[in-house]
Amino acid sequence: MAATAILFLNGIYEFKVPSLEGKDIDFSKFKGKKILIVNTASKCGYTKQYEDLQKLHEAYKSKLVIVGFPANNFGGQEPGSNEEISEFCQKNYGVTFAMAEKVSVKGNDIHPLFQWLTQKSKNGVMDADIKWNFTKFLLDENGKLIAVFPSSVKPGSEEITKYLN
Repeated sequence: MAATAILFLNGIYEFKVPSLEGKDIDFSKFKGKKILIVNTASKCGYTKQYEDLQKLHEAYKSKLVIVGFPANNFGGQEPGSNEEISEFCQKNYGVTFAMAEKVSVKGNDIHPLFQWLTQKSKNGVMDADIKWNFTKFLLDENGKLIAVFPSSVKPGSEEITKYLN
């Protein structure tokens, strides 16, 4: 029980992941801010949400950190290399929020961070299923998972911003 409590308390803050540029994204540096984690793809019907994520980042950057995780798990919609994804995000959407290197968000090769996000036994809050690209996970200022939003929920929607005001 004690080990579970420790995992729950430190969970998200224990993760460090490489960015698209090869630098570390250290989640322990995000203590005190809300975190929005999104699995992204460049060739998806929801790809235009990059624009909304960028607007959300600019509007709430004093209290919200957004981290995008490109993933090729759904329909082969993220076939590019990390370099190609970075170039695409910059050129088409002016993305300045953190973008991690490409990972798997589902299946046998699921990244440990997404295991944590989707399994109540690891995050202490809820089970969640990633059904498509642009699923969004919102964590509070203490790293506790507070909500999961499906692809259809736009980043700037009331459903998400009500947690940020």
